[in-house]
Amino acid sequence: MTGEWSIQQIAKIAGTTSRTLRHYGAVGLLEPSSVGANGYRYYDESALVRLQRILLLRELGLGLPQIGEVLARDVSERDALAAHLAWLRDEQRRLARQIASVEATIAARERGEPLMAEDMFDGFDHTRYRDEVEQRWGKDAYAKSDAWWNGMDAAEKAAWHERVERLGRDWIAAAESGIAPDSDEAQAIAQRHVDWLTGIPGTPAAAPGGDVKGYVVGLGEMYVADPRFAANYGGQTGAEFVRDALRHWARAR
Repeated sequence: MTGEWSIQQIAKIAGTTSRTLRHYGAVGLLEPSSVGANGYRYYDESALVRLQRILLLRELGLGLPQIGEVLARDVSERDALAAHLAWLRDEQRRLARQIASVEATIAARERGEPLMAEDMFDGFDHTRYRDEVEQRWGKDAYAKSDAWWNGMDAAEKAAWHERVERLGRDWIAAAESGIAPDSDEAQAIAQRHVDWLTGIPGTPAAAPGGDVKGYVVGLGEMYVADPRFAANYGGQTGAEFVRDALRHWARAR
């Protein structure tokens, strides 16, 4: 293989399309390293690394404008890839623990054995956001939500996870269906979302006299800005739909 690859070769290797690669070039994300006399685009190793970063950021739920901002930062190629790798390994470990946890639950149910509550939620670690919660809303907010979570039994935790997952699925389905964020269907999901938030002790939404509308609107913006949260709603487009629906919910009150 030479030091350059044609646009067709790159599209096949990366599992994308020539049209997508040309679009990345049109918006300034991925310029070809050279263009042949026949107009064909070619990409060298540096372009391949840049494409890898673009695709990784897309997996995180970032939109193209946000990806452009990330790529424009004064960070070395090696440091950027190292950060991606660290995140991927962390996700790999977390998913491996979740898989093992679910497999153990299935095996125990099939054998009629008692469930080990302390093992059922390995990998479902809410404490990994502790620092962020304390920075945003204070240590008391985290302490209250942590005490609430640890006070639930296995069945209650399972029901809570199912509620969250069902809410996420319904948001994704609504966004993909093409309905408007201010439609009755979307607003019904938004109300469920708010009901869920107000049921978590320690959050501004649960505090007596708290600014529920401001909190909800702020969370909607965070869903869009943070790819970890956007992933819960199918990526950037889904997160934007949720944000707009929650914003309309707040305006209507």
